[in-house]
Amino acid sequence: MDTVPISDDVIRLGQFLKLANLAESGADARTLIENGDVRVNGEVEQRRGRQLRRGDRVEVDAPTGTDGAEVG
Repeated sequence: MDTVPISDDVIRLGQFLKLANLAESGADARTLIENGDVRVNGEVEQRRGRQLRRGDRVEVDAPTGTDGAEVG
């Protein structure tokens, strides 16, 4: 799992999905989240505005398998 550095103390889930290349766009991020395809620290997360902090792990279920990144 790659670590993706952030410049502030927190980042919103939708923004992080794009930054980590786990979603191609904001609309794609919203769809993934609404469909229950995104987990934060092992739990399904359906809030696009969820605040992530360093050390949080984000996983996305995709047709090609599971991909993920850690907030760094």
